[in-house]
Amino acid sequence: MTVDRERADLIAALAEQRRLFNITLRGLSDEQARQRTTVSELTLGGLLHHLVATERHWIQVIIERDENSEFDVAGMDSQYRLGPDETVAGLLADWDVVTAQTEKLIREVDSFDTPIPIPTAPWAPEREWWPVRVILFNIFREIAHHSGHADIIRESLDGANTTYQRV
Repeated sequence: MTVDRERADLIAALAEQRRLFNITLRGLSDEQARQRTTVSELTLGGLLHHLVATERHWIQVIIERDENSEFDVAGMDSQYRLGPDETVAGLLADWDVVTAQTEKLIREVDSFDTPIPIPTAPWAPEREWWPVRVILFNIFREIAHHSGHADIIRESLDGANTTYQRV
């Protein structure tokens, strides 16, 4: 596989996962996006907030390559919440900006094998180095993982999901 083909495939795979997640948001009000529909604390708006923040975080990790970085645990309690001043439309617009940054990075990164220092965290106190490719796959996994959550939450909300929309 050529590098250009790998770049195009990664961009397309991430776009498809984002598209599937976005289907679960179609036609929702901000109030519905904040609504819990299962015993979990997760909401559609909270998942969207998390995915935008997560992708932004990982792209910054690749760009900054900070060998002294530490994961900021202070924001973890709000990581899965649609804030009172946030809207679905606003977060989707933010995600468009982050998506453009991700795609630019994928097109311009020297090598997907470049090792990147990963921020330490209480659960991972030793510095690890991941190839760019692994970080991009981690973004893909996050979106895919939470798309499943979103589908269940949306179906519990009004019966819609990624394959069926109530009319």
